[in-house]
Amino acid sequence: MEYDLTIRRGEVYTQEGLLRVDIGISDGRIACLAPDLPAGSRDIDASGLYALPGGIDSHCHIEQLSGMGVMCADDFYTATRSAAFGGTTTVIPFAAQHRGNDLLEVVADYSHRAREKAVIDYGFHLIVTDPTEIALNSHLPRLVSEGITSFKVFMTYDAMKLDDHQILDVLFAADKHGALVMVHAENNDVIRWVARKLLEAKRVHPKYHAIAHDPLAEAEATNRAIIFSRLLNVPLLIVHVAGKEAVDVIRAAQSLGASVYAESCPQYLYLTAEDIDVPGVEGAKYCCSPPPRDAASQKAVWEGLLDGTLQLFSSDHAPFRLDESGKLPFGENTTFKQMANGVPGIELRLPLLFSEVASGRLTLEQFVRLTATNHAIMYGLYPQKGVIAEGSDADIALWDPKAHRSVSWEMLHDNVGYTPYEGRQLQGWPVTVLCRGQTVIDGGELHAVPGDGRFVKRGCPAPITEQRRKLAAGSLSKPIFYTSR
Repeated sequence: MEYDLTIRRGEVYTQEGLLRVDIGISDGRIACLAPDLPAGSRDIDASGLYALPGGIDSHCHIEQLSGMGVMCADDFYTATRSAAFGGTTTVIPFAAQHRGNDLLEVVADYSHRAREKAVIDYGFHLIVTDPTEIALNSHLPRLVSEGITSFKVFMTYDAMKLDDHQILDVLFAADKHGALVMVHAENNDVIRWVARKLLEAKRVHPKYHAIAHDPLAEAEATNRAIIFSRLLNVPLLIVHVAGKEAVDVIRAAQSLGASVYAESCPQYLYLTAEDIDVPGVEGAKYCCSPPPRDAASQKAVWEGLLDGTLQLFSSDHAPFRLDESGKLPFGENTTFKQMANGVPGIELRLPLLFSEVASGRLTLEQFVRLTATNHAIMYGLYPQKGVIAEGSDADIALWDPKAHRSVSWEMLHDNVGYTPYEGRQLQGWPVTVLCRGQTVIDGGELHAVPGDGRFVKRGCPAPITEQRRKLAAGSLSKPIFYTSR
């Protein structure tokens, strides 16, 4: 058999571990994994390289209007280009409903933007801020049937947050229709109260953002969201976990058998509150919600990723330029409450973590699971994505484990204008990136064009499938008001 493409003489990370096999690719899928394949129509010599599953970034904000009315700096072209240069081949950003928006219209508009510009594959989550009767019982099930099988809700931000009653409604509807709920867990009233006291005292600089978003606000909301999940016996995923207290709450719930999952992000491994504490508005570069915490929280997040308490490592790429169009609407006079929240990271997510493989802190298996396989399993993409296996999409990144890079924004490909990881020394870099067997990145150049990326219809998320299996086996009970399917 002649293959469209072969990748030979590299070390390939498969479901059985790291193997010296060749990869034969036909029609965009992996057709064969075997030693000593003959060269295909195209052939890549991967000597000295690791062939790893293309990364899946399941939490990133692309061409999205924030709750404050600020548009992201990256559109689908610049964001997916940047993701690809960092070894990511699939992104799942958010089709964001704002209050009063029709969910179907939101998704139609977002789909159009992605279809025209994306250079790698993509799916969507929904952000639900207006859970009306028609949204929950008509629009959501229709969108789930179209492959959008996860919803995000906020417990903070006045323009976005749901109250507890609404969150229960969304959890109930998502479970009924086979979707997973993701929660931004911070107590809005705690943040609002502390922020008011800080502003009254004329404490307005970016460092006070971290003080207003106290770790206890995250821990309390995390616990409350988990209580709702346990009340309904519905799986839940806590996003961008930052604080030690939140990690402890999640681990305790899991020890009780709760179906609670969680992710963290580069900013909580590589930044702390000290980075925000710089003169003027420069600290705005490091402001996101939740904010980076102290060294103890950084250690706890690392431990959570390594012991499986936190299953996902996403970028939470939220790109806003450091000017009046983004983080600083009032220039030098912008207070911490007026800044757009978020940091960029879509391109550096994988290289930052891969450096930990080089240092011995992380195994290659942990790296692959945290950046690709677990995302595919969690969000209904496995085994089409997230794994190098026969029959899977040929989404492959070839990594040079000996490459060294010194991070600067000039080397990146987003549209943000800065990186919070400036000057960091990295070992390991993706030199060739394939999406469905097509070369996207090679030799430091982009080889894809806008529109090459495709929408990926996702199946039922694994936590929902597992919950239904337990229910069918009689090992899990539902509340008395639960209506069976």
